[in-house]
Amino acid sequence: MSAQRWLALLILGTAAFRLVLAGTTGLGIDESYMVAAGRDLAWGYFDHPPASWWLSSGAAKLLGTEAPLAVRLPFIALFALTTWLMFRLTSELFGEKAGLWAAVTLNMAPVLGLTTATWVLPDGPLVAALLAFALAFHRALRDDSWRAWLAAGLFAGLALLAKYTAALTFAGALVALLTLAPRRLASPRPWVAGLVALTAFAPVLAWNATNGWASFAFQGARAGVRKLAPGAPFATIAGEALFLLPWIWLPLVLLWLRALRTGPKQPGPWLLAWLGFVPITLFVAISLWSPRVLYHWAAPGYLFAFPLLGAWVAANLHRLALRRALAGTAVFLVAALSLAAAEMNLNLLRLRGDPLRQGLDWTPLRAALQARGLLAHPVAAPSWSDAGKLDYALGNAPPVVCLNADCRQFAHRPRTAADLLGQDVLLLAPRQDEARIRASYGPLFREIEALPPVTFALPGRPEVAIGAYLGRELRAIPR
Repeated sequence: MSAQRWLALLILGTAAFRLVLAGTTGLGIDESYMVAAGRDLAWGYFDHPPASWWLSSGAAKLLGTEAPLAVRLPFIALFALTTWLMFRLTSELFGEKAGLWAAVTLNMAPVLGLTTATWVLPDGPLVAALLAFALAFHRALRDDSWRAWLAAGLFAGLALLAKYTAALTFAGALVALLTLAPRRLASPRPWVAGLVALTAFAPVLAWNATNGWASFAFQGARAGVRKLAPGAPFATIAGEALFLLPWIWLPLVLLWLRALRTGPKQPGPWLLAWLGFVPITLFVAISLWSPRVLYHWAAPGYLFAFPLLGAWVAANLHRLALRRALAGTAVFLVAALSLAAAEMNLNLLRLRGDPLRQGLDWTPLRAALQARGLLAHPVAAPSWSDAGKLDYALGNAPPVVCLNADCRQFAHRPRTAADLLGQDVLLLAPRQDEARIRASYGPLFREIEALPPVTFALPGRPEVAIGAYLGRELRAIPR
C-alpha cells in the first residue's frame, strides 16, 4: 500500500486503542482538576492558557456528560491530526516514506503517544498547533507567500493559547529565520504574522492583567533559584529519556545533534534542530537550580526531532534488527498499557501504595455523602488536587471550594472559600489525618467537629475512607 494508506490505518488503529483506554480508565489528578476547575469558561486560567480547558468543558457541554471518554475525546481527535501533521511536515522535507515512519515513532513515545494524545492536558492542543506552525513556517521560508506567513501566525497564536512554553519554539524559529532567510525580515509578511499571533494571544494577556498577572507569576516562579544541584540535570535527562523510551530518545538526540553540527547548509534538518533547541536545552539547565522541572516539559522540543528519526528509519529499514525493534516496541506498548488499564480496574497485583488508584474516579462518593445527609453543607478540600478529585466526583453539585493558600484555578472560580465566610463547611480530607487538619485548619473555624469517615468502594479494592470534618462558622481563609 501507499504511505498515505498506511498512515490512515495508523491513525485509525491508534485512535481506536486510545478510545478504549480513555473509556476504561478514570481521570488522573491533573485531569480531574482541569475538568472541575475549567467548568467556568474564561479567557485565561491560573495554570495555563485556555485552549485545553475550553476543549474539555466544550466536550462535556456538547455531549451532556463529563465521563472520561467524553472529556478526553477532543484530545484523541487532536492527536490524530498531530499524526497527520507529522506525516505532512516530514514528507515535505524528506519524502512520504520518512513521513510515515516519523508518524509511527511519534505514536510509540509514551509522553506523546499516550499522555499528550489522550489525557486532558494542555500538551495535546500545544503539539498539534506547533506542528501546524512548523509546516506553515517551513513553507513561508521557502515561498515567502502571504498565505504561508498568515497561517504561521495563526497557528503560533493557537499554540500560545494552549501553553506558554510555545514561545520557546518561536525563539528557535527566529534563529532559523535569521540564519536561513534573513531577507524575509525586510518584507511585512513575517511582521504581520507576528501581529496575528499576538492578537490571538491577547485575551490571555487581558485575563492576566485583570488577575494580578497570576498565571505568569506562577509559571515564572517555577524557574526561580532554590539550591544548586549539580546532579539534577542528569536526572532530568534520564527522566526525559524514560518518558520517550530510552531506545527512541537516544537516536532522537543523536540525529538532533547531527543536524545542529551540519548547520544551515541542510535547511530542513537545521530548521527542525532549532525549533526543538530551546525546550530541549532550557529545562535541563533550569533543573540545575530549580527542583520544579517536570520531565514532560521538554517533549515539544523532541517533537521536532521525529522527522529526523523518520528519515533515518526509512533509510535503514532493510536492517532486521531495526524492524524487530520497531515491532517489539509496538507489542510492548500495547501489552503494557493494556495490563496497566486492567490493573487499575482490577487491582490484581496489589501493588504497594496502590499507585494506580489515583486513576480511578471517586464517583461513588456522591451517593455516600447523600446517604448521610452531608450534601446539605458547602464542601471544601484542603488542597487544589483534592478539590479537583472531589469536585469532579460530585459533579459541581455542590461545587467544592479549596481551603489553601495555593488553590490554583479554584481561587479564580465564581465561588471561592471567601464566599463561605460565616457558614458551616464540610471539610473532606482524602490524604490528611485529624491532627494535621486541626493544626492547619482549626484556626479558620470557630470549632472543628470530627465526623465518621466517608467510605465508598472502588474496583478491586477495600473500602476507601475519606476523613470528614464539620467546620463550624468559617472565620478566615488561608493567605
